[in-house]
Amino acid sequence: MSSLAVVRNPLLILLTSFFLLAAAQQGLRNVSVGDFLNADDRNDTWKSPSGDFELGFRRAPDQQDRFLLAIWFANIPNKTIVWSANGDNPVEMGSRVELSSNGLVLAAPSGKELWWSNSTQDGTGGVSHAAMLDTGNFVITSRNSNNIWESFQNPTDTILPGQELGLDSILSSAISGTSYKKGRFQLRFTSEALVLNQIDAVTGKPFKFYLNITDGSRLIFNESGYILIQKSSGSFVPLAPENTVPKQDSYYRATLGFDGVFTLYSHSRTSYGDATWASWWYRPKDICSSFVSQDPPLGSGPCGYNSICQPVQDGRATCSCPRGFSVLDGKNPLFGCKPNYQSKPEDCNEEGSTIAEDRFVFNTMQFADWPFSDYELLEHVNETECTRTCLIDCNCAVAILQAPELNNGTGRCWKKKLPLSNGRFNQDQIDRKVFIKVLKSDESPVTPPNPNPGEKKQNQVVLILSVLLGTSAFFNISTLAAISLFLFCFYQRKLKDLNRIHRKGEIETNLRCFTYKELEDATKGFKEELGKGAFGTVYKGELSKNSVAVKKLEKFFQEGEKEFRTEVNVIGHTHHRNLVRLFGYCDEDENRLLVYELMQNGSLASFLFGVLRPSWKQRLQIASGIARGLTYLHEECSTQIIHCDIKPQNILLDDSFIAKISDFGMAKLLFNNKSHTLTGIRGTKGYVAPEWFRNTPVTVKVDVYSFGVLLLEIICCRRCVELEMEEAAILTEWAYDCYSGGNLGKLVENDEEARNDMGRVEMLVKVAMWCVQDEPSQRPKMRTVTMMLEGALLVPAPPSPFLYSFKRQDSSNTNSDFL
Repeated sequence: MSSLAVVRNPLLILLTSFFLLAAAQQGLRNVSVGDFLNADDRNDTWKSPSGDFELGFRRAPDQQDRFLLAIWFANIPNKTIVWSANGDNPVEMGSRVELSSNGLVLAAPSGKELWWSNSTQDGTGGVSHAAMLDTGNFVITSRNSNNIWESFQNPTDTILPGQELGLDSILSSAISGTSYKKGRFQLRFTSEALVLNQIDAVTGKPFKFYLNITDGSRLIFNESGYILIQKSSGSFVPLAPENTVPKQDSYYRATLGFDGVFTLYSHSRTSYGDATWASWWYRPKDICSSFVSQDPPLGSGPCGYNSICQPVQDGRATCSCPRGFSVLDGKNPLFGCKPNYQSKPEDCNEEGSTIAEDRFVFNTMQFADWPFSDYELLEHVNETECTRTCLIDCNCAVAILQAPELNNGTGRCWKKKLPLSNGRFNQDQIDRKVFIKVLKSDESPVTPPNPNPGEKKQNQVVLILSVLLGTSAFFNISTLAAISLFLFCFYQRKLKDLNRIHRKGEIETNLRCFTYKELEDATKGFKEELGKGAFGTVYKGELSKNSVAVKKLEKFFQEGEKEFRTEVNVIGHTHHRNLVRLFGYCDEDENRLLVYELMQNGSLASFLFGVLRPSWKQRLQIASGIARGLTYLHEECSTQIIHCDIKPQNILLDDSFIAKISDFGMAKLLFNNKSHTLTGIRGTKGYVAPEWFRNTPVTVKVDVYSFGVLLLEIICCRRCVELEMEEAAILTEWAYDCYSGGNLGKLVENDEEARNDMGRVEMLVKVAMWCVQDEPSQRPKMRTVTMMLEGALLVPAPPSPFLYSFKRQDSSNTNSDFL
């Protein structure tokens, strides 16, 4: 080594120490212990010496009443954020960030700490000061002049020149372009390579990488704008940009986008006319193809389940839903799509073949494919054979045919189930044709209703009067008198008819009374069927630009009239967040209909037992909502109501997935002086309480029993009776076996989110076991159930619920208030 090199090394060390000390002194002048910023509209910030970067509060783009603690580029028009402390939990106005002796602390107006910098102080002498540096790095310095915390060491989705990533560092994408919550993609080092991977939304654990960017164990983003990778040999290799030299008068950043593409950007320091960032380098080059090149498939793909990914510029993609599907989240197309119609048990016969095939048609797409999710492959078939085999198969949602014209008019046909993953469209690469099975009603053209159905008649009246007024005065006067007499008699008769209708129905509510013609027009002739129940069919309708559900009651037997009058009288006076709202009714001649608010997300059955498992949090909220609704029916409304048929099909979900109890057609009233009813067996197999079969008085406890069964279904996401599951066929018995045997994990075996909350799973199972006790007096009231679900009451260990199947534990000392 030359003498010059020996001299230079100490000099370099001295210069480095000088600059670190200068930065520390600058930081000392900027941020001292006790300095703070408030989340408000004054926009106070801590600036870097050059003014290039600022740390402070910014309004969250998707929650304008909330604030992010963030660092951003201060001198460009869009003030791009490069780091945030609380992207998952924006704070309210009046919150404060303060540099304390323990580090940087973010607190709510109440003083509750929401985030802190976790600054290590052991042996450092405590926090001295902090600084916002010109590199975009916010550093906290100890009294020993050591940096004990840096934003560079805790990145979010962006790295800046001067920053490094090692084995312990991860970039996490934002969830969308307008939210800084943690998203679905990561950039990280494995033990030997820099990779991009998707993460599981529930557990946060990574799937296998969808792109291995390069081998190495360390990434350095140098001050010149180059990204370098350190290899295992210790050498550094340029990664980005490629075949170009970064400009010295530009800002640079490298960001993992919410769409899963890692991109190196630049922005001029001096020219602000163009407020956008220029892309210099990106990976992957085609994110749609990068997912399907892996085997096994990697989660849902870049656009979510049941979606189509189409590549555009800079490696990115547009995400869309095929015809017959709609987006799960209107604010974020990357969350995937849901089918407008899913196959129901009543669509299939015992052999699994489709019933009433003529109800379905196929939407077709060229140059598209879902490469996974197939369960059957047919060779040497033509288009007619491919679509026919899918049409008659209840399991088949999509058929895909590969290039039949290249093989003498026949090709390969893949039959696929939902959900469909990693769908993509590419006219240059894909030689397949897709057939999507949908209901005909989804494809039929909609004829707009006449906005004023009486307009035509009014025009005819005007025409007649015009002709009459053109004749002699005497004739006109005579004719007008006759018309007036006719109209008087006509409206008198209509008034009598209306009075007769109201007297006949004995309905005393403020609900709107519709004519049959109004509801026929609103439903376009009862065209779009939403569902069918024991007492009638439900159709979708439009009234005054509002979507409604019209239940058309079938007059199978005389009791139907009584059920109708009961339902209108009682539901018309019920008002609760967890009950479906009744808008009006029709009681005209033999026609009896009910008009409800439309629940956009359908029934709990389709949500709970569908292809995509609802989140654990959603299920907990739904269970509590149902319990509150039943508490209202049993104890809080003016006339006590027994529902008698609580099951997933009778729980509907609004557009916010709030559970609402529906179908009071089988409800029985309990008058103030009457606490029991004796009636014929009501309800649905699996949910029916034992007392229905014993000819004993029926009380509100039958609903408690049904709720217990439903609660187990919500926990396990399976139906209460599954005959093909053999020893676990009856859910209540299997759940008690798992509980009493200390093996509750089996109930949520494939539900990682629930398995991480086993304490609550145990609590819910115990509540369910109390609800399904054979003896009605052993079951708690719904108010007690609600309090247990919400944590207001401890849940004691339940006895065996099966009076005849298991030896019952002594319950003589059970607290009557609990029951």
